[in-house]
Amino acid sequence: MNKREKGALTLSWIVALAFGVTQNANAMHIMEGYLPMGHCVAWGALCLPFVVYGVIRIQRIARDHRKTLLLLAMCGAYAFVLSALKIPSVTGSSSHPTGTGMGAILFGPAVMAVLGLIVLLFQAILLAHGGLTTLGANTFSMAIAGPFVSYGVYRLCQKCRVKKHVAVFLAAALGDLFTYCVTSVQLGLAHHATASIPAAIGEFMGVFALTQIPLAIIEGIVTAIVVMGMESFAKPELAELGYWRSRQAEVSR
Repeated sequence: MNKREKGALTLSWIVALAFGVTQNANAMHIMEGYLPMGHCVAWGALCLPFVVYGVIRIQRIARDHRKTLLLLAMCGAYAFVLSALKIPSVTGSSSHPTGTGMGAILFGPAVMAVLGLIVLLFQAILLAHGGLTTLGANTFSMAIAGPFVSYGVYRLCQKCRVKKHVAVFLAAALGDLFTYCVTSVQLGLAHHATASIPAAIGEFMGVFALTQIPLAIIEGIVTAIVVMGMESFAKPELAELGYWRSRQAEVSR
C-alpha cells in the first residue's frame, strides 16, 4: 500500500471514529426515513474505511489481474439480482437473499463493500428498495458484515479440508443469516421504546427468522451451483484468483 493509499485509509478511520462510535444503529434494506438522522450518519461513517479499502483493492485487481474484471462485474450483478428479490418482513424492512457471499469468497470482503454500496445505491434510486438516508446502514449489514462472515467461514472450511462446494454453500448461507442478525441488532437499538434492547433484538430476530432461514439455504444452494458453473467456464480467471489453492489466494484480501 503506497503513501497516498495509507493516507486515504487513515482519514476514513478518523471519520468513522469521530462520527460512529458514540451513536446507536440500524440497518439492512430499510426504507427511506425509517432511521433517525444520527443513526444514518453513524452507519455511513462506520462504512467509510471498508469502502475506501475496497476501492484500493479494486484498483489493484484492475492493475494486476485484469482477466478477472468480468468475473468481478458478474459478482456485482449477482448481488444486485438476488438482493432485489425482496419479501416484506419487519415493518420498514424486507427479507431477501443478499448475493454477496460469492464475491467475498472470490475477491475478499473489502471488494464487496464497494460492490454492495453500488448495488444498494442503484436499488434505492431505481427500485425504491432501501433509501438514500439509510444507505450507510444498509451497506454495513449487507455489504460489510455479511461478506466478512462469508469469507471467514470459507477460509475456515478450507483449513478444515471441507469440500469446496460445501464450503461455498456454508459461506453464502451463513453470511446471509449474519446480515439479518446485524439487522436485528440495529433495529433493536433504534426501536425499543416499549421493551429493553435485548428483548427488542430478540423480537426482530424472531420475525426475520421465519423468512430468512429458508432464503439463506436457497442462496447457499444457488451460489454453490453458480460457482460450479464458473469452474467449467471461467477456469483461467478462477486460477488467477487462486481459487484452486487451499491456501492463501494470489489476490491478497
